[in-house]
Amino acid sequence: MKNQEINLTTAQFVAIHEVNPRTLHYYDSVGLFSPERKGENQYRYYTSRQSIDFEYIRMLKELNMSIREIRSYVQEPGPDKFMELANEKINEINREIQRLEKTKEILKVRKEQLAVCSRVDDMFIELKLLPEERFRVIPFDIKEENLKDLFSCAKDCWGIEQCRMGIGSYISVDKVRKKRFEKYDGVFSPALKTEKGGEILIRKKGLCLCGYQRGIWERLPELYEKMLVFAERKNLKLKGFAFESGMNDFAITDENDYVTKVEIAVEESL
Repeated sequence: MKNQEINLTTAQFVAIHEVNPRTLHYYDSVGLFSPERKGENQYRYYTSRQSIDFEYIRMLKELNMSIREIRSYVQEPGPDKFMELANEKINEINREIQRLEKTKEILKVRKEQLAVCSRVDDMFIELKLLPEERFRVIPFDIKEENLKDLFSCAKDCWGIEQCRMGIGSYISVDKVRKKRFEKYDGVFSPALKTEKGGEILIRKKGLCLCGYQRGIWERLPELYEKMLVFAERKNLKLKGFAFESGMNDFAITDENDYVTKVEIAVEESL
């Protein structure tokens, strides 16, 4: 049986492909995609065969190819040219997938942080079993005159996506005990799973003493004092560093609602 080509009016073609008719007119005007024929009444007629061609053009457009690039290909298609184009776009898609995976990871962390903020009160202290965590770290002196350079330094070292995970500070437990808060050991950010390299500090899986403080950052010594008293009463031996991180700075406008979390590893007895 002989195949018969079906002619489609602009309205029919638009309905099938769910596209704005202005798009078809524009593609025609720039020589990218034209109707198979135009009637004496100036009606435009597309063939059913053109549907797949049109969808390939839309696919290339969704891959951020310019009209000029697409036109160059459709005017002189070929297997080698298509293979080169396909390989290039597959690599671009993979890079975009990686970027979106990072964004997804950041959003999940932020959601979890806000959930914690909704349940904790000021100066709330708890013991939690935490998984192993990797931190990207930078030795940085947390002083008022240096804070203006903090974000620039972190962005240069880690990249903007890692910074979006949040930037906290860490200080040795020994300094906390001695109330030597004038010099921190550095800043950290929870390492994105897709990131490799750079200076990494690993906190092993285990029991952690967690404290939460609402309000201005200057009240943190008060939280530390309560955490040390809590640890002493429970016969807990604290070790390593205290990690301070803002939990909801991205979702509030009043500094009195700001929640800071402090995590300190506990040395578990054998």
